[in-house]
Amino acid sequence: MERKVGEYDLIFCGRQAADWDAGQVGSGIAEFLGIPSVTVAKMVEMVDGKIRVERVVADGYEVIEVSTPVLITVSNELGEPRYPKLKGIMAAARKEVPTWTAQDIGADTSQLGASGARTKLLKLFVPVKEAKCEIIEGENPEDAAVNLALKLREAKLI
Repeated sequence: MERKVGEYDLIFCGRQAADWDAGQVGSGIAEFLGIPSVTVAKMVEMVDGKIRVERVVADGYEVIEVSTPVLITVSNELGEPRYPKLKGIMAAARKEVPTWTAQDIGADTSQLGASGARTKLLKLFVPVKEAKCEIIEGENPEDAAVNLALKLREAKLI
């Protein structure tokens, strides 16, 4: 791949692609290139020659530092999108988008696609969310607070 893109320090990928939302594309590219990857970044900055990344994890956020070269997949929390003006849209429509084949980047075609995949997606589903909502009312905010406390005590939450 380096013969096509030259040297690089930082590669950004989206969090998901047309890989059935399995989140494998960015990490797969990093593996192919032999560089580390950091997934689901919400903040990226350069600090003392290192890349500091705040990434989304199951119970909050994690901050890590990594040296370059590195591939980072980003979450939807990273930055605000820039919306192009009409002039930019028109200019983009006239630009040529380069397309590279597997041969162009030196990829082994026997390792590409479903037949060459090293991973197998066993199941893809949208989890069913069951949520109950109860409105706690009262004549005034104080009564509503008392009613809420009673409900919480009844549920053994307080």
